[in-house]
Amino acid sequence: MIHRLAPPFLAVTLALAALSASAQTAPTLQPGDYIAAVVNQDVVAASEVIQRTERLRAEARQKGEVMPETAGLRKQALEALIEDRVLVTYARENGSRIDEAELDRVVANVAAQNKLTMAQLRERLKQDGTDYKSFRENLRDQMMTERVRDREVQGRIKVTDAEIDAWLDKKRATLEQSGQINLAQVLVSVPEGAAESVVAERRARAEAALARIKGGEDFAAVAREVSEDGNKAKGGEIGMRPADRLPDIFVNAVKGLKTGQVAPELLRSGAGFHILKVVERQGAAAMTQSLQTHARHILLRPSQQLTAEVAARRLAEMKRQIESGQAKFEDLAKANSEDGSAEAGGDLGWMGAGGFVPEFEEAMNALAINGISNPVPSRYGVHLIQVLGRRTVEVEPKVLREQARNALREQKYDEAYKEWVKELRAKAFVEVREWLD
Repeated sequence: MIHRLAPPFLAVTLALAALSASAQTAPTLQPGDYIAAVVNQDVVAASEVIQRTERLRAEARQKGEVMPETAGLRKQALEALIEDRVLVTYARENGSRIDEAELDRVVANVAAQNKLTMAQLRERLKQDGTDYKSFRENLRDQMMTERVRDREVQGRIKVTDAEIDAWLDKKRATLEQSGQINLAQVLVSVPEGAAESVVAERRARAEAALARIKGGEDFAAVAREVSEDGNKAKGGEIGMRPADRLPDIFVNAVKGLKTGQVAPELLRSGAGFHILKVVERQGAAAMTQSLQTHARHILLRPSQQLTAEVAARRLAEMKRQIESGQAKFEDLAKANSEDGSAEAGGDLGWMGAGGFVPEFEEAMNALAINGISNPVPSRYGVHLIQVLGRRTVEVEPKVLREQARNALREQKYDEAYKEWVKELRAKAFVEVREWLD
């Protein structure tokens, strides 16, 4: 599975405010409140719909988007809450059990990440209007939902060997076209309009040179002796060039050849007969060599109370502290990072291309060794990234195919998730009350 920068249970690292503001377990209707919808064995309160509507309105305003009318926003909010309840009720029936000891550890982790003692956590929840038991059960629901989602969606994604072959072929072709190649050639020229006898004599000369090379003679030595082009003194080397700046017939003639290999047949062009050798190939080599990066990060997850902008400002301040020597990256990661790498000081280990989500990887790849990024938004939150090292390793065919499988699973994940939710929604009992009309 591709390292998606998120453990199976995302709720463990959510900020306290996000947890207390999330959908509550079997909410108790307050005086004056109404049931907006019944979903399986659960209900959605009208107050929740109003709260979610205001959140959608604030998000749209923040992005500068044109806001739908209130009725449209309320329908969006209600549908989102119904989807939440469908997932939660399914997880309760089909998810793995979260025992009390594990839940205790997670609650303690949430308190620590919010720099609160357990007593302060209880007081904070009380101030937010959330009782401690409901908070724990809400957290349990979110953990179960994340685990069930991971299990169910991953189980739906199928990748065939044929798809892997096609993906590898496409990547190889792309790298060959966009990469750079250093070719060497032996050219035996043929004058324009030459008689058949001349063409035959020239072909025989080129074939004799090719036979010498196949017999073990040095390509460069043969080129210097036989070739009739301007690069003969350099052993026939044309020099490193982008593939799209070489003649198509050259690129096609060496397609599939590795560094050091010679095309097995003569190439006929308007200039004459060519013997081609791949001196070096850059780009396609990425298929068998992998650049790995050792990185660490600090992750903050935006919530209703912690906007992405505020999270970015907090991370920018952490960067300043690290660069000025006031704090160590690993210490700030342990105290603040909201994912499973926090205990290890944010260390993500060695990872090759495609191991992280694109927005994270792009920012990481732009950093020098020991460089620290500016705050980087991704689908999981806002990151502060530091690169600790880079190395090149040989990629075995088995690993190459696994990388292709992971990339294909990543491509199929969103669609599989949407289909799963759609099926759950269709099977669920949902009764929408008339108060929204």
